[in-house]
Amino acid sequence: MAATGSISTSTPHCEITLENLLSFPEGRRLLSCVQCGTCVATCPYGDVSQYPPRRIIQMLRTGFLDKVLDSDSVLNCVACYACEAKCPRGLSLTSVFLPLIKEQVLSRLPEIPPEFQRALENTLRYGNPMGESPRRRAAWIKTTPVPIRILGDDPRPTDVLWHVECYLSFHPRGQDTARATAKVLHVLGVDFAILGKEEECAGECGRLSWESGLYDELMEHNLAVFKKYKFNTVVTSCPHAYDAFRSRYSARGFDYPLQMMAPYLAGVLPKLKPLLTRKLDRRVTFHDSCCMGRHNKLYDEPRALLSAIPGVTIVEMMHSRDNTLCCGGGGGGMWLDTYYKTKGYERLSERRVKEALATGADVLAVTCPYEVSRFEDALKVLGFDKRVIVRDVIELLAEGVGD
Repeated sequence: MAATGSISTSTPHCEITLENLLSFPEGRRLLSCVQCGTCVATCPYGDVSQYPPRRIIQMLRTGFLDKVLDSDSVLNCVACYACEAKCPRGLSLTSVFLPLIKEQVLSRLPEIPPEFQRALENTLRYGNPMGESPRRRAAWIKTTPVPIRILGDDPRPTDVLWHVECYLSFHPRGQDTARATAKVLHVLGVDFAILGKEEECAGECGRLSWESGLYDELMEHNLAVFKKYKFNTVVTSCPHAYDAFRSRYSARGFDYPLQMMAPYLAGVLPKLKPLLTRKLDRRVTFHDSCCMGRHNKLYDEPRALLSAIPGVTIVEMMHSRDNTLCCGGGGGGMWLDTYYKTKGYERLSERRVKEALATGADVLAVTCPYEVSRFEDALKVLGFDKRVIVRDVIELLAEGVGD
């Protein structure tokens, strides 16, 4: 085996807070905002937000930030990275500024939306937002015909540590993707293992939806578990977990090679392609997730996987790649749909599936665990669930491999 990564216990780490924001380059650069309004125009809820990023920065400049912190306007931020990606000044809006604002808003809100409050409490207590027992995190493997090793039961070194994450572990449709992933890894002969009940949510949506203390607890737990085992690469099925490991865990000493599952499989496509023997005859449109696409620029890899499947024709939606439309699940939005409905807002997942329908595709392909259930629900609400099915890209790969 190649040398493994390690967790340093002495890595210096200084947290940016709203109070010390202007002591950091990222904070001082916010003051260079030219008030162009690009962030407002690109924000999915910019038309209904009292305080979009541009106005928040202006309130910071003029000493009226308390008015923002006493408003619930920032609840509209679904951490889609659109404002940050399009900002002509390259300001760290989603990755630094808005989470700090949200944290202060949370502490002042008289009442947190109940569904979101439950998700936070569940994650604190059980390590997942569903409130499922940690002992059941690996229960899905009993319905998977291929062998899956759990490191706690068999701690031998492994090449790939597959970080499964919560929705693939507990949600019924997520488990479909988990089984498909295990099948593809198995037929490729990948030496992989999972953490099972020792794994907890990576916590990125907790950080981007205000709960920095909860995020720190999850991070410290996961870092301690990683230290227990030897492996060469962490491969995660969740773009949000990838974001967490890449941009935040690294500040605490996480230095393992890291990949998302779809790009990882795209990297071994020459070996995978001969195994794709079943023709699917599907017209597929692909949704670029905000984390995987706009934030991490991983656009070509999932399309390469889809193109390798016999019979698949790819058709693009009007908004794709950097211009993708958010599903609405990030930044806590996964648990704020009821709140948005009470405000009279259009569900972003419904807006997106309308674009998918317009392409004439019969499959909407995704790479984020949130999106399968969000888009399936949106299609049912709109009455189009018989016209388009939602599949993770890896589910389509597993189907293309055959039995």
